[in-house]
Amino acid sequence: MSQTAASPFPGLAELEDAEAFRRRHIGPDAHEQAHMLRVLGQRDLDSLMRSVIPESIRRDAPMQLPAAVGEQQALRELRDVARENRVLRSFIGQGYANAHMPGVIRRNVLENPAWYTAYTPYQPEISQGRLEALLNFQTMVADLTGLDVANASMLDEATAAAEAVTLARRVSDHASNSVFVADDVLPQTLEVLRTRAEPIGLQLQVGPAAQAGQGEHFAVLLQYPGVDGGVHDLRELIGGLRARGTLVIVAADILALTLLAPPGELGADIAVGNTQRFGLPLGCGGPHAAYLAVRDALKRQLPGRLVGASVDAQGNSGLRLALQTREQHIRREKATSNICTAQVLPAVLAAMYAVYHGPEGLLRIAQRVHAYTALLADGLLAQGWELRHASYFDTLTVLTGTHTEAVHAASVAAGINLRRAGEDRVGIALDETVEREDLLALLGVFAAVRGAAAPRPGLFEAAAAGIEPRWPRSLARRGAYLTHPVFHAHRSETEMLRYLRQLADKDIALDRAMIPLGSCTMKLNATSEMEPIGWPEFAAVHPFAPAEQRRGYQRLAEELQAWLAQATGYDAVSLQPNAGSQGEYAGLLAIRAWHHSRGDAARDVCLIPSSAHGTNPASAHMVGMRVVVVACDSQGSVDLDDLRGKAREHAARLAACMITYPSTHGVFEPRVREICDIVHEHGGQVYVDGANMNAMVGLVSPPEFGADVSHLNLHKTFCIPHGGGGPGVGPVAVREHLRPFLPGHVAAGEGAGAVGAVSAAPLGNASVLPIAWMYMRMMGAQGLREASAVAILGANYLARRLAPHYPVLYSGQGGFVAHECIIDLRALKDSCGITNEDVAKRLMDYGFHAPTMSFPVPGTLMIEPTESESLAELDRFVGALVAIRAEIARVERGEWPRQDNPLKAAPITAAVALADSWEHAYTREQAAFPVPELRRHKYWVPVGRVDNVWGDRNLQCACLPVAEPAAQQPEAQAA
Repeated sequence: MSQTAASPFPGLAELEDAEAFRRRHIGPDAHEQAHMLRVLGQRDLDSLMRSVIPESIRRDAPMQLPAAVGEQQALRELRDVARENRVLRSFIGQGYANAHMPGVIRRNVLENPAWYTAYTPYQPEISQGRLEALLNFQTMVADLTGLDVANASMLDEATAAAEAVTLARRVSDHASNSVFVADDVLPQTLEVLRTRAEPIGLQLQVGPAAQAGQGEHFAVLLQYPGVDGGVHDLRELIGGLRARGTLVIVAADILALTLLAPPGELGADIAVGNTQRFGLPLGCGGPHAAYLAVRDALKRQLPGRLVGASVDAQGNSGLRLALQTREQHIRREKATSNICTAQVLPAVLAAMYAVYHGPEGLLRIAQRVHAYTALLADGLLAQGWELRHASYFDTLTVLTGTHTEAVHAASVAAGINLRRAGEDRVGIALDETVEREDLLALLGVFAAVRGAAAPRPGLFEAAAAGIEPRWPRSLARRGAYLTHPVFHAHRSETEMLRYLRQLADKDIALDRAMIPLGSCTMKLNATSEMEPIGWPEFAAVHPFAPAEQRRGYQRLAEELQAWLAQATGYDAVSLQPNAGSQGEYAGLLAIRAWHHSRGDAARDVCLIPSSAHGTNPASAHMVGMRVVVVACDSQGSVDLDDLRGKAREHAARLAACMITYPSTHGVFEPRVREICDIVHEHGGQVYVDGANMNAMVGLVSPPEFGADVSHLNLHKTFCIPHGGGGPGVGPVAVREHLRPFLPGHVAAGEGAGAVGAVSAAPLGNASVLPIAWMYMRMMGAQGLREASAVAILGANYLARRLAPHYPVLYSGQGGFVAHECIIDLRALKDSCGITNEDVAKRLMDYGFHAPTMSFPVPGTLMIEPTESESLAELDRFVGALVAIRAEIARVERGEWPRQDNPLKAAPITAAVALADSWEHAYTREQAAFPVPELRRHKYWVPVGRVDNVWGDRNLQCACLPVAEPAAQQPEAQAA
């Protein structure tokens, strides 16, 4: 019935429509949900939830959250929060610098959902764009550090240094468990090292770098340049250390390496650092891509991800993740690292910064930064100040004596932050954003304190003829770097724009299609959630600026922590962990510290079900716990008899039990309370992995059924984008008795916390926290609960639709699953030779990202639809899998040979489909357009099936060589 002028308008509350965002976030509308419920034989969502979730664990009390508001209201409120930050010009340094992100990169990568909604590139054929961008990153890092192999990014410099130390311990034959750390390393790095070392029995010795050769150490960590700015020739020191069998790690400034001799040339075994100053905002500490590079002999010990080259089925080059792609799932408690997410999107941004500027552009930026630093040094010396070092790159330490507080007060009054380097000294770090006016302002601050004459613009005339570098000539970088054509071919914005588009077009991200990955929760990342991360009030804040300047972030954190506590039922939350793996680690550290506080230091056994995520045993190993595996029953649930027996056996030493809920098999285990009771009865604590929290928010509260601690994945449940595999945020949530053992951060002027710092910045990946804040503010309690319910609805709808075609492996009470389902393809291998990998690759030809393969059960596919997918997209996915089952049937009937069918050939490139010769049992039409809609909208994979084994046997982890010679590059010179 049409609305007429005479008809009454709806009520004002309806017109204001505070629930509009919820309806846009949740894919199926009311009519579509009703259809899906009818398929399941359910009256409404509440009745479905009663059928799916065991009565004993249902959450009845609603979450106490602010009522939902619309997008514009939420943005206004968050803008008020942001304004509580005070944005000064920060020259604090300490591993963080202001930077300019080129607009073409900001618009076409950072703000482009083709990049930020993509998943980790575990399926290489549909990830070639991201993989090439990461290969550029690896090449950039390896070139600049002068080492052989770099990985595809780390979480931050501090954790990269910790990973380097544990890498050194693994490969070293040295009897000592001591690592020497130079006293001029970044303070936050030392904090994280202390946290990481103690549980695994490593001893840290801190002192001047010159003393590194005294005593027995398996590794030494040096900073280059030091946090106080000093640049020293480390060759002799490193040579002596290596002669004694000590491994040397150098934490190096990535921009300084365009001018200074690289760590590899100095003799280092390992280099670490971060790439934040390659175009990324400060963001109160993250996300920024750290790096780790090694000499060739150590490459197979690299933690994290490594992009390598291989060949596809047609013999063409193709990229993939190499070696320890998901090491923690393969090696579990023997894993060398628990890293699961990296910082992919920031790594892509940093790599593209190098692609855009090229070696000559980076050189010019570094020369400009150093020239300004030299001018500042000359001006300070002329005023009578003394500098700690005569050799420096971009950082000066001024000996201020009794004038220290006066200098800080004058600088803040002038709108400038300087580093608090000590009671009698002040640090100043310059960067690419510095202009002449900044130099005059800085000199003006010091002049005012000294009562000297104000600086004049004429001081710049001294630099007209060039600046003599302020470091030993022996340290000048020699030879070319970034010689590959990719760093020379995209100078104009037009070419850069097209290159970025070309890479994005190779991939499948959420902007193209549903990504049905079980356990990975690929849901909508709304534009209104993303918008605030670019606001200068969030982006331009230094993580170690004075606390009074970070009040907006503090308020944001307090509100988000309170909301997350309500969403989970826990009492306290820390936002510091900058990935799910780090949240896991922090949670286990809290359990360990609690036991120690009670005199139970002997408790070191961690019970973990055989079905658990591989990060669980890896994290337990990292906190010094001994993993004891608990069996699962035929339904994938924890075997309670085995749990009870092992809890009893290890009662005197039981520290924790780690479980995932709903289970890794996608089921609400009805006896989860009993699991928790058994663990508590024998003195342990219960850790619930938060990977599947999207099935619980508003419906189930882990503490109510007995959990003590969980980590969350804001990049899963709370809408921070995956970004191709990172950034992530992994808050740790605890019950009240564990609150005192949450991470702290001394470098930010906070208490140390019982377990120390677990990331370089006090709020971890702080600048993406507004995304989760926006999501929760716009959804409200009702919206968050509905999101969980619709995610469960979608998974059960898919399971019911697919069951006639594929066995659904596990289900809970009433035959229902939780938020994901597992389809069993194992029998197909015997019936016709088709594997789950064949089905996964064939789905790409239908325009879909593959589901999770072979986890937790080999030979299966685990599917999670999320609440964000519409009924039309769910049905399109079902249609694809049904069509693929029909293709499999043709192989089973012998119509297509076992080795010559579209599934074995998948994914099928345009080049293959258009080949002059076609000698297959199936037609080109069946290969390329198996369903009619693909004629209207077809994604063509850029490569055929990539050969993983060939890639590992022929490891190549830098940009592929080309026939044309690299463009000529000027050698690095100073000015």
